[in-house]
Amino acid sequence: MSEFESPIPLYLAPMAGITDKPFRLLCKKMGADVLITEMINTRGLFYNDKKTRRLLETEEGERPIGVQLFGSQLEYFAIAAKKIKDMPFDFININMGCPTPKIVKNGDGCALMKVPEVAATIIKYTAESSDKPVGVKIRKGWDENNVNAVEFAQMAEKSGAFQIIVHGRTREQFYSGRADWDIIKKIKQSVSVPVIGNGDVFSPKDALAMFEQTGCDGIMIGRGALGNPWIFRQTAYFLRTGRMLPPPDMKEKLETILMHFEAALNFYGERLGVLEMRKHIGWYLKGLPHSASVKRAVQEEKDVGKIKQMLTAFFTGVGYLQ
Repeated sequence: MSEFESPIPLYLAPMAGITDKPFRLLCKKMGADVLITEMINTRGLFYNDKKTRRLLETEEGERPIGVQLFGSQLEYFAIAAKKIKDMPFDFININMGCPTPKIVKNGDGCALMKVPEVAATIIKYTAESSDKPVGVKIRKGWDENNVNAVEFAQMAEKSGAFQIIVHGRTREQFYSGRADWDIIKKIKQSVSVPVIGNGDVFSPKDALAMFEQTGCDGIMIGRGALGNPWIFRQTAYFLRTGRMLPPPDMKEKLETILMHFEAALNFYGERLGVLEMRKHIGWYLKGLPHSASVKRAVQEEKDVGKIKQMLTAFFTGVGYLQ
C-alpha cells in the first residue's frame, strides 16, 4: 500500500449546495476514498425534476460513490430506488440526520429520529426495492433529552442497513459545540455493520483521534474539506506514516482553485459557475494574509477572466488589491 493510501476509508460528507460533481471530483483527486452526492429529494426523483436530475450527474472516476436520498414517504423511496437502479452508484444512503428547518419541518432528515418506527419502514422498504446496499446517516439524537442514536442504529441494522454514518451532534446543536465521539464508539460496539464517524475532523490529527477513540470503520470529513481538499491527501499520509505532509504552497493552491473553477464553469455554465464558485473561493482564501480585499472583489465580479486575474495576482504575489 502506498504512503498516500489511507488504512481506513476517508469519506467526503454529503453537503447540500457544496458537494457537487466538480467538488467531489477534486476531493477524489486529493485522496477521498468514498464520495456521496448532495441530498436528493425522493419527491423530486418521483416527479423527474430537472434540478434533481442535475444533482444525480456523476462519472466513473468518482466511484465508489453513494447517492443520498431524503424524504419520508414510502412510495417516493420505492420509486427512487428503482429509478437509480441503472445509475452508476455503488450504494444508497438515506439522510436521517439533516438538521435544517426546511427539511425537518416536513418530517424528513433528523425528524425521522423522533419516529424510529417510520424510519425502520423506510429503510426496510428501500432495501427491498433496491439491488444496491442501503445505509443511513444519523445524528446523536434530536436534543440532549432525546439521545437515541444507539437504539436507532440497532433498529437500522435490523431493518437492513449495511452501514451507519454517525454525526456526533444532536439536531438542536446543528454544528455548534463539540461533536460527541463517544456516541460513535457506543454505536460501533452495539452493531455489527460498518460505522462511519463524522463531526469535527478538521486535521489529520483529528482523524487519528476519532479512529483511536471510537474504533470506527471509516472517517467522514465535511466542513474540514471546505477550501481545503488537500485534507484527504494529508490525512491518508498521516494515518499511514505518522508524519505530516507540508501544506500546499501558494502555487499549488492557485492551480487547484483554477482547476476547480474550470470544472464548475464546464458543469454549470459561466453565470451559475461563477455564482457557485464564489463561496468556494471565499473558503480557499480564508485565513490567508491580506485576502479580505480580493475576497470582496471576487464576490462582486462577474467576469471569469477578471476573477482569474485577481486570483493569479494574489497567489503569485504580483500584487494585492488594497
